[in-house]
Formats: sequence, structure tokens, C-alpha cells
Amino acid sequence: MKKFSSKRFKKLLDTSKDTKPLRFDEAIQKVKKNCTTKFDESIDVSLFLNLKQKKDEFNLRTIVNLPNGNGKKVRVAVLCEENKLTEAKKSGADLCGSDNLVNDIMSEKINFDKLVATPAMMSKMGKLGKILGPKGLMPNPKLGTVTNNIESTVKSIKAGQVEIKNDKDGNVGVSIGKKSFQDIKIKENFNSLIQAVSKEKPSGIKGNFIISSFLTSTMGISYKLKLENKV
Repeated sequence: MKKFSSKRFKKLLDTSKDTKPLRFDEAIQKVKKNCTTKFDESIDVSLFLNLKQKKDEFNLRTIVNLPNGNGKKVRVAVLCEENKLTEAKKSGADLCGSDNLVNDIMSEKINFDKLVATPAMMSKMGKLGKILGPKGLMPNPKLGTVTNNIESTVKSIKAGQVEIKNDKDGNVGVSIGKKSFQDIKIKENFNSLIQAVSKEKPSGIKGNFIISSFLTSTMGISYKLKLENKV
């Protein structure tokens, strides 16, 4: 099938011939210059990770706290006991409930982007797994979404906590801000992402964990980044 590109995108390709890796400060200026649409485009990072060595294959799944958020609104639901519903409401959750929320999920009424559950409610997750699992919405103790500390967890998610995981080829994609963000705030988010990923390097991986990194915008083209401290 023949691929079609808009005149806007073709123009970006013609004026963006750089192929050498750029420092982040250089790349973000070029990416923003290419944000020529009428909406506030997201600024995205793509990482290619070294997750395969010999017969072993590793996977990355963790959370990153972006100090400045990424500009995206996240609808958070809390599944908890009846006596914790008041706390859940005060935490800033968009939706909370007990058995009524379970019933809504069973009916596939899913009006949230992230689900937090208390440990006491996990016994009800068995029947919800087939619905939540494929959507990536299952609460996970390792990711902090199974907890009794409802207020802190909801506030962290709202403040810019994002979950990251690799695909089958070792790629990770993360939105780290908007065009309207100050460059320094986007860079701080980028540094937090790189630090968080670096800490997850499996002990069995030899050499650099992050093989390459690219910066782009929603409707723009990508630029390869020069990683100052390879890990």
C-alpha cells in the first residue's frame, strides 16, 4: 500500500536533514520548531533497550515520577472497602467504590485510566482480570497500585507518575511533556526517566542498557539523542 504524507510533514522532512545524535538541549529546540500543528503537541521519548542476551530475555516494567508531569490528565479510580470511600474521595480520585465499582467493571463501564485497589479488595480481582488485564488496568503491588495508602498513591499518579514497559522488541515510549512546557521542565522529566530506567538494568545485562534514544512530538519527526552518560 502506498504511503501518503501531508505537505506539512514533507516540509519538515526537507528542512530536517540532521542524522547525527544531538544533545537534549539542541534536540528539544528542533522538535518544538517542528510543532506546527494548531494543538499543544506532546513531547515523546523512545528508548531502545538492550534486553536480550544469549538465551536470556528480560523485561522492564516500572514507574517513573516525572517532576513536572506530562500534561496529560489521568482519571484515577479507587476500589476500596466502604469505610475508606471518604478517604478515596478526599484523595482526589475521579471515581471510587466498592462492590458497586466491581459491578460497573464487570459491565465494562470503565471510566478511568488507572485503577488503585486496597489489598482487601484484591480477592475480587479474579473475575475482573479478563476485562482489566488486556487493557493494562490491573492493579499491581510492584507498581504501587495495590496499597492502603490511598491518598499518597492517587496524588502521585495525578502529579505525573507514569508506568513504563517495553514491547517485544525492547522499545519503550514515554510522553514527557507538552510543547507549551518550558525546555528546562521537559529536560528535568527526561533526566528522571533516564535515571529510573538505568536503575532497572538487570544484573545479567552486559554493556549499555539504553542502546539508543529519540525525541519527537506528536506530529513531528524524531531526532536521535546523544546520551551523555550511557548505562
